[in-house]
Amino acid sequence: MCQLGFLVSERPSADDIATWQKRFAVVCNNRAWQLVENAERTPSEMHEMLHAAHASAWHWARVGTALNKARANLLLGMAHALASEGPLALRYAMSAFNYFNEHEAPDWEQAFTHAALAAAAKAAGNPGLHREHYAEAQRLGEAIVAPEDRAVFLRSFSQVPRP
Repeated sequence: MCQLGFLVSERPSADDIATWQKRFAVVCNNRAWQLVENAERTPSEMHEMLHAAHASAWHWARVGTALNKARANLLLGMAHALASEGPLALRYAMSAFNYFNEHEAPDWEQAFTHAALAAAAKAAGNPGLHREHYAEAQRLGEAIVAPEDRAVFLRSFSQVPRP
């Protein structure tokens, strides 16, 4: 008997499924951030960015930690902000901000959190919140110790409109 392309006797184990869920989460996450970093996105790429961000979040929801889920919300906040979907962007960015505000986070993650919230606030039409978090993201981004982490941050932060 065949079910979803697998013979019943060939069903993957729970461990195999978890391994693939994690792989898909990582691949989708990386693709979405790659598209976030693009200075210009076609409508098709915008669509792909949102789908990849949501796919990553869906997979992390099944196999990830609270940290993975918070990072997924950070990505969703940024992606929806860049797609001009302000209320949704703000919801995801605030969720990530709340998590990272309550937990220890490396310097780059703190900067990203404020950048996503700034982008979401801009998309949601909240200039005060946008200005506040843009300035904090900029300050924290300049203080990122590792040059590679700072470079990654700056590529994404460059997509956040200045106040």
